[in-house]
Amino acid sequence: MAGNEEKYWYNLRTGQVERGFESPSVERAGPFETAEEAARAPEIMAERSRAWSEEEAREDGWGADAPGDVSGADEADTGR
Repeated sequence: MAGNEEKYWYNLRTGQVERGFESPSVERAGPFETAEEAARAPEIMAERSRAWSEEEAREDGWGADAPGDVSGADEADTGR
């Protein structure tokens, strides 16, 4: 982890950008290369989360059933 102390972090509790290890690790997101990038941390995290969710959905085959069908039951399950 050499060099991370010189990078930028986003403090999740205060919403402030920090350089180096100013806050406990549970309160930080990062590291980021620039202060501007760290300031966009909430937006970046939301974008990454959305992309990961979409990727997992594709990998898991979510949405393969008919639209609106949340039961997952087929005809054999309904007794028909």
